[in-house]
Amino acid sequence: MTQPLIAGILSDTHLTEPDDHFRRLVEICFAEAEVILHAGDLTDLSVLEVFDDRTVHAVRGNMCRPSACQRLPDRKIVTLGRFKIGLIHRAGWSYDFEDQLLPEFDEMVDCIVYGHTHRPVCHQSGGVLYINPGSFQATGRHGACGTYALLTIGDELLARIHHVPRLAPRMPDQGCRISR
Repeated sequence: MTQPLIAGILSDTHLTEPDDHFRRLVEICFAEAEVILHAGDLTDLSVLEVFDDRTVHAVRGNMCRPSACQRLPDRKIVTLGRFKIGLIHRAGWSYDFEDQLLPEFDEMVDCIVYGHTHRPVCHQSGGVLYINPGSFQATGRHGACGTYALLTIGDELLARIHHVPRLAPRMPDQGCRISR
């Protein structure tokens, strides 16, 4: 049995550039991930630079800047281990489009990773595993914390949705003094 591969999955980061807070969250959430799958709406390509030490696969979303739209495909198929993973941001124009995802790919896939709705999803239907990691940047409804997914690829696919930890913002070093 070979060592399983861990893929970190995120979507809807909506960042114009990565900040220190985002970098710290990435270090924590994707510490074990060798591969990163970003399902669109990263907004700017600089977001992907945070993952420079890993293999990254990304697609464009409807909120991406023109430079990201020019460089990223709207969908792609990634082979991880013996599984084919379809990566896409959305299909159609509604928020209820999961049944439209499979026909978006020209070949059969074992798993579809998508975004757009900011709602995390992880379930199997018709022999296909569907994963929407939700919004990494906590842009969900009613101030919900962000979510992401980890996909373990071995003899089978095993996915799990996780909450992004709430980190206290780092305060600049401050001193205080009392003089008399």
